[in-house]
Amino acid sequence: MTIRHRIILLVLLMFVALASIGGYATYQARRSAGEVRQVTQGVVPSALASADLVSQVKDVQLATMTLVYAPDANMVSQAQDQLTKKKAALLQALDIQDKAAASHAQKGLVAQARESLANYFSAIDETAKMKAAGKNDMAQAYLFANVGEYRDELEGIVETMRIEKNRQKDAAIGALNGMLATTTTAIGGATAAAIAMLTVIGMLLYRQITRPLTRMQSEMSEIASSQDFTRRVPVARMDEIGRSIVAFNDMIEKIEQSSLQLKQKTADIQAMLQNMPQGILTVIDNGVVHGEYSAYLEAIFETQDIAGRGVMALVFGDTTLDADTRSQVEAAVHACIGEDAMNFAFNEHLLVNEVIKVMPDGRTKTLDLSWSAITDETDTVMRLMLCVRDVTELRRLAAESNEQKRQLEMIGEILAVSQEKFHQFVVSAKGFIHENERIIGQHEHADESALAELFRNMHTIKGNARTYGLRHLTSIVHEAEQRYDEMRSLGSGEAWDREASIAELARVKQAVEHYATINEVNLGRKGPDGVAHRAQGGRYMVVDRSHIDDSLRLVESVQEGDVAGLAAMRDAVRRTLRLLDTESFGEALSGPIESLPSLAKELGKAEPSVAIDDNGYRLRRHASTALRDVFTHLLRNSVDHGIEPADERTAAGKREAGTIEVEVGVDAGALQITLSDDGRGLALARIRAIAAERGWVAPNDEISDEALTHFIFRAGFSTAKAVTEVSGRGVGMDAVKEMLEREHGRIELRFTDERHGADFRRFQTIVHLPESWVVDSLGAPVGQDTKAARDDALA
Repeated sequence: MTIRHRIILLVLLMFVALASIGGYATYQARRSAGEVRQVTQGVVPSALASADLVSQVKDVQLATMTLVYAPDANMVSQAQDQLTKKKAALLQALDIQDKAAASHAQKGLVAQARESLANYFSAIDETAKMKAAGKNDMAQAYLFANVGEYRDELEGIVETMRIEKNRQKDAAIGALNGMLATTTTAIGGATAAAIAMLTVIGMLLYRQITRPLTRMQSEMSEIASSQDFTRRVPVARMDEIGRSIVAFNDMIEKIEQSSLQLKQKTADIQAMLQNMPQGILTVIDNGVVHGEYSAYLEAIFETQDIAGRGVMALVFGDTTLDADTRSQVEAAVHACIGEDAMNFAFNEHLLVNEVIKVMPDGRTKTLDLSWSAITDETDTVMRLMLCVRDVTELRRLAAESNEQKRQLEMIGEILAVSQEKFHQFVVSAKGFIHENERIIGQHEHADESALAELFRNMHTIKGNARTYGLRHLTSIVHEAEQRYDEMRSLGSGEAWDREASIAELARVKQAVEHYATINEVNLGRKGPDGVAHRAQGGRYMVVDRSHIDDSLRLVESVQEGDVAGLAAMRDAVRRTLRLLDTESFGEALSGPIESLPSLAKELGKAEPSVAIDDNGYRLRRHASTALRDVFTHLLRNSVDHGIEPADERTAAGKREAGTIEVEVGVDAGALQITLSDDGRGLALARIRAIAAERGWVAPNDEISDEALTHFIFRAGFSTAKAVTEVSGRGVGMDAVKEMLEREHGRIELRFTDERHGADFRRFQTIVHLPESWVVDSLGAPVGQDTKAARDDALA
């Protein structure tokens, strides 16, 4: 028989015995409860109510006397109201006594009391009528005669009723006490029998369940405390306890298997930590490195002193981090451990991800750091895990890759420029660099004019580099320009760090040489037309091949005796030779013009169109570099300051894209190039305000528009409202003026409208250069009668 069966049998016996005992006790308790209810809810309240009848009769008597002896009608009325209420209360009390009557005698007393009550109140009514009629003496006499008689009668009946009820109450209470004593004895006996039976059942259950369970618990505790999972609890019998022991033994077996697996996994983890090529450690309280870490950390930090050390000393000691950054890292580590995981999310940005560590022998290592939070089930950070990788070689390879990428980008930039234009740019840039070297070498102090020239030259190099899309060079030149701008802002007379200036210029020179080397060595483009270099004395010249072909065909077609044909051949060859080493103005200005779309996009404007009317003139090639430098500034100024944004142009009824016009002519023995645009015009109001702000003119001085134009050629002048890479540094027109003066030229502005004193006026920029810079398209030299020369050429 199993424990379950034994327990079921014992419980059934217990229920039978308890049911028998409980049934008898319940029977007695119900009898007692009925008697108690009868006494407490019937007999006792009835007895108490009979006692109240006496008191109520007394109250009626007092109200009647108040009625008779009342001094005024108001008190009489109040006494009558009280008598009415008292009568109703007495009748209600008699009804209760009638319902609670336990014998015919009590019912007879109730009937007598009602009859007497009716007579009593009838006499009171008669007395009230006498009082109302003003017969006070008669009312008083009637009160003591008839009313008193009925009152005494009623009081006697009520008193008899009260005595009868008290007797009944005492008898009922006595009987109830006897029954309760019997019930108490019965329940006590039943309780004692139940206790005795439960004791016996408990002893049986202890023998069957508790003692085996205690023995099993003791053996299980020994296994748990000893951690000897090879032991098993013996099974004495195959009941519920036996099956529990079997289940426990199965669990111990699984624990033993899991323990073996855990040991194996721990061994695997240790093997990984010992052999993986990555440094892993955990940071515990007080920023200390835990004793378990990957062995590769010793190779990374080149020390075995890792466990127990502070993470700040181990990882961040002897690094290039400044003290403030190290302090932030340390504070972040302490703010995370032992706190909610949210703290780690808030402070993770303070934990640096890369450091450069200086090793004892002076070598440096670049270490990549990856931080993670180890949390418990309450999402509290218990440790910080730090993965350390030595990425020194990786960074070196990345730097080499970036350098190769930069080289490819530079090659792409160079290939986007024609061979001849790139050569001209390099020659021009080297010339400006050489000029800056000369200026720095000749000046001990930062002379204002020297600084202005240094800045103009560097700005021109940058403008040309931007024109041809040489981004890497533009960035380096921009840094040098920034330095000159800072020096210029200090003013003249300040001490000049010539070494720093020379070093800055050397970087620019090296960058230009780098571009030139790539062009010549990597791309094999060694000059303007593939030759190594052009001789300084003009040993090589360039001409359009079509002119040579035309001349050769003419030479081959002329007969020896044909004098007119020989003369025509001579003139044709002469025209061809005069066109040697010339180019059209469109070709000469193609670089600056091609840079305008990207400039317009950078300024948020529509791409302008440029129209060139050269009137049949061609530019001698030796002058093209200077002309490009000049028009690099002029064209960019037109796009930046002259032509408005598309929305402003549309609002003014203009096309979204602006138009720039360049016209070439010869006048008064000089080459004259006129540039104009359809923009808003020259900002005279802005020029006037800047001149007044800088003290060049008095606030109330009247100055003509023509005189105002001269201010834009002053060094450092700019109408831009903000400094950008395009404008606002106060260099441009002064640089143009300086360049032209070096080439024996000049520049002027000419207004094309009559709006004197307006904020904006339309104008033309006119550049004058030596006439020797050009020839006409037929090869006729400029300076002769152009029409006659052309007629001769066409004859």
